[in-house]
Amino acid sequence: MNIILLGPPGAGKGTQAQYLQDTHGLVQLSTGDMLRAAVASGSKLGQQAKTIMEAGQLVPDAVMVALIADRISQPDCKNGFILDGFPRTVRQAEALDEMLQEKGLQLDAVIEMKVDDAALTGRITGRFSCKNCGAGYHDAFKKPKVEGVCDKCGRMEFVRRADDTVEAVSTRLKVYHDQTAPILPYFRNKGVLRSVNGMADIKDVTGAIEEILRESGAKVN
Repeated sequence: MNIILLGPPGAGKGTQAQYLQDTHGLVQLSTGDMLRAAVASGSKLGQQAKTIMEAGQLVPDAVMVALIADRISQPDCKNGFILDGFPRTVRQAEALDEMLQEKGLQLDAVIEMKVDDAALTGRITGRFSCKNCGAGYHDAFKKPKVEGVCDKCGRMEFVRRADDTVEAVSTRLKVYHDQTAPILPYFRNKGVLRSVNGMADIKDVTGAIEEILRESGAKVN
């Protein structure tokens, strides 16, 4: 079962990907993690990527697809994978499809987690966490039981991410929509694009994704 999750930061892709990993034995693939692992391994492909990045250049699509091809050939991907953050362009989508075809594989579903930008901004900008243990909270949805005191460890110091501001979130959303808009018709024309309400309750989103996987005919463990 091979899936792409599309959605802006804060849409809940990480939560759903973790569920799919735990439930179906899939592996979440992050292009950033793959690049770092390849460079650290000292492989030929990793050395090529390192040279490109050290020169301040973007890693070419061909190298990224080769990294993905190498990663999905590893034993832990035998049940399938979840791609997050790739592809971002139609050219990348085409290159990914070509590589999968060469391996006798295919995408079972491309799932777009639709969000309301204003509501998502409120979701993100309201987040904060305990500086000591990392427990997460929210100004509106999940306040500490005792104001100013972490439920988990009892400490009284909290932090917010520097990029969880209205301005930063607006920029991230614009970048996502600008990048994603062109590839939606591509996957829609291939018959694999499905959408879920990313603003729904987490369990409802999970249920919608499971229904999509059943309807796609994907082999679900």
